Amino acid sequence: MSPRAALEGWLHHQWSKRGLFALSLSPLSLLFYAISGYKARHTVPETLPVPVVVVGNIYVGGTGKTPVTIALVNALKAAGYHPGIISRGFGRRDDAPRLVTVDCEASLVGDEPLLIAKETGVPVAVGRARVDAGRLLLDAHPEVDVLLSDDGLQHRQLARDVELAVVGARGLGNGWVLPAGPLREGPSRLDEVDAIVLNTTDEAIVSSRTPRYVASSCFGEAVQLATGQRVDVDDLAHEIETQGLNTLAAAGIASPGRFFAMVRAHDIECRTLELGDHFNFATNPFEGDPAERILITAKDAVKCLTHPTLKNDPRLWVITLEVELDPYLVDLVKRRIEAAKATRA
Repeated sequence: MSPRAALEGWLHHQWSKRGLFALSLSPLSLLFYAISGYKARHTVPETLPVPVVVVGNIYVGGTGKTPVTIALVNALKAAGYHPGIISRGFGRRDDAPRLVTVDCEASLVGDEPLLIAKETGVPVAVGRARVDAGRLLLDAHPEVDVLLSDDGLQHRQLARDVELAVVGARGLGNGWVLPAGPLREGPSRLDEVDAIVLNTTDEAIVSSRTPRYVASSCFGEAVQLATGQRVDVDDLAHEIETQGLNTLAAAGIASPGRFFAMVRAHDIECRTLELGDHFNFATNPFEGDPAERILITAKDAVKCLTHPTLKNDPRLWVITLEVELDPYLVDLVKRRIEAAKATRA
């Protein structure tokens, strides 16, 4: 486990309870809550020419909203829409709006927007100011008739027509806002969104009456990074077992334990390596490792492709993720999009 991953794990453990750590920081949480509430009340949202769907969360860090966004984009494409994606682009070198292409470097546009562009084939733009990113995208792609914002639930400058809050494996933690807890907004924020998407979580969220929908996920194919060869994950698992291959599963995502559990569910015996969310692969974490097969996530793969050694390492296999959304959730989003289009006519 990398030092960064260890720190992240420790923080999330502290945020899972209302212990001494959380209690000592609770006065700062009150200040954070007051400041964020003031900004929310005094920000005037700007409306874009097409309907906007925000897929976000209130828990700091990953909840699986990017895979949910990808699944929703694909569902809207199948329904005849022409979606575009806007995102901040976490970890970028600058904040200016920029169009994302599949040959961009993750350091310039962010790993998740680059992954979305590769997985969906729809127009993507990034920028700290989502309104500016949206305008840039619409100017370049006038065919786009709906925008999805990957993250941005707290970005009040962008007016939105649909809000989806994704709750991930860690639920709502101790229910407190930063820094005493893991939340960017209080749990009552879930009462204001159009739908809650439960993504691999047992969180009951009994305090909210907002409709809840389940997102289910499973592994797709395994893709060899160096060659593009695609095989079924179970076939890869059979090869690993029959040949007794030394195998490492590595993940630079917010909830690596979920990835490791899914790998082991396919009867793959492996060591694990937590890299920390948004690990940049500026260095090779696998150099000197005896592994004969290294299993990584698609989010990590887009950054490995820019590393001169990693992109040609035949040991690396990307395990793709397929997310299935509740069809009633997709229907809800489509109804809200059509209602928003009618108000703009």
